[in-house]
Amino acid sequence: MAPCNDGEGKMAEGKNEYPSNELMVARRDAACPTGLPSKSGIYADRAQGAELWDIEGKRYIDFIAGIGVLNVGHRHPKVQEAIKAQLDKVVHTCFGVAQYESYVELAERLNALVPASEPMKTMFMNTGSEATEHVCKFARRITGRPGLISFEGAFHGRTLLATALTGKAVPYKTGFGPLPSDVYHAPYPNEYKGMTAQMALNCLHAIFETSIRPEDVAGIIIEPVQGEGGFIPAPNEFLQGLRDICTRHGIMFIADEVQTGFARTGSMFAIEKSGIEPDFLVCAKSIAGGLPLSAVIGKASLFDKIEAGGMGSTYGGNPVACAAALAVLDVIEEEGLIQRAEEIGAKIEARWTELQNGVAKGVFGDVRRVGAMAAVECVTDGNAHQPNPEAAAAIQAKARELGLIFLTAGKKGQVIRTHVPLVISDALLDEGLDVFSDAVKAVLKA
Repeated sequence: MAPCNDGEGKMAEGKNEYPSNELMVARRDAACPTGLPSKSGIYADRAQGAELWDIEGKRYIDFIAGIGVLNVGHRHPKVQEAIKAQLDKVVHTCFGVAQYESYVELAERLNALVPASEPMKTMFMNTGSEATEHVCKFARRITGRPGLISFEGAFHGRTLLATALTGKAVPYKTGFGPLPSDVYHAPYPNEYKGMTAQMALNCLHAIFETSIRPEDVAGIIIEPVQGEGGFIPAPNEFLQGLRDICTRHGIMFIADEVQTGFARTGSMFAIEKSGIEPDFLVCAKSIAGGLPLSAVIGKASLFDKIEAGGMGSTYGGNPVACAAALAVLDVIEEEGLIQRAEEIGAKIEARWTELQNGVAKGVFGDVRRVGAMAAVECVTDGNAHQPNPEAAAAIQAKARELGLIFLTAGKKGQVIRTHVPLVISDALLDEGLDVFSDAVKAVLKA
């Protein structure tokens, strides 16, 4: 096996071969469960900003960013400095045992960022799934009601209740039952597919008539822009109608901002664009620049109905993760990443629309974005109801071969989506979009 082509390859410890993706695939298959996904098929050696190098030294432009975790990019210097400084102080105490200022400071800053006309409070956990489980448990405790409503196409995590809330059976639910009860799924608005905001609201009212009374519903949880569902934005009209329903019936409105949060949508949180206030907001992913951290942010008047000891997390709000998160918030503000998200998204939209009207005509059925959260739906013969996952997968594979990585989404895997780090330079963004165009042309002209 030849050395890595950037000169930085190194011999695998205790082995006579240089590391390779092929070798690692064999080791991974022997050591790790089949059920763990492998999104790109490459093994990372190092990364910086919006670039990643695999263990063979091949460079990739990264339009995945850890599935939306790295809005401030790989190894942002300010985040790295904050992590290193904290490592010299305290790594872990458990906030419930010996508390520390960074947890409180981060909570204060997040409370001020969520759109709210009344005081907010925050608790920290480790993952999006954990935060989702907690917020639904809190909603049940606060209201004294059992029911939860989420939406078709939603993804809320892989733990048991989060799996029940997720609105896609394969591969998330199949064979993992029985799942928690009193969870109901409503249609999510998708005007491209013919489901208008009013139709979706009507369907929700039908659930109240046929499956569960609104007086028995503890919370409704929604992604303002569906992530794994295909980067589908909920119309403001729908979110406002949902807020009205929740207010009228005493239902907790829960915004799942795990994938949309921290400037990706051109606002700190996507729910801001609707002009409504959630009762609770769940966030994770880009909160801490790659370290495991999640949060539930909620109205103080509701949160404080849960007695002392009714919540907690051994690792939640770890000092190192909190230090990283505080640095992330500084970077977002200092580097203007909220505005940058709009600039990135506009450039992606323009290039993809050009392809949609050219070589990808009839295959690129819908180009959509909220901020930098951009996606294109691959279809057959321009028909919105004929998904074309084969085209999406072929373009993804060709782009990876050419040095660009991104993900697909949607019920059939027919949606190409991007999680471009918001710190990407114009030159690198243009390079990545050039590679994307070359991949589309190579696949669709073949």
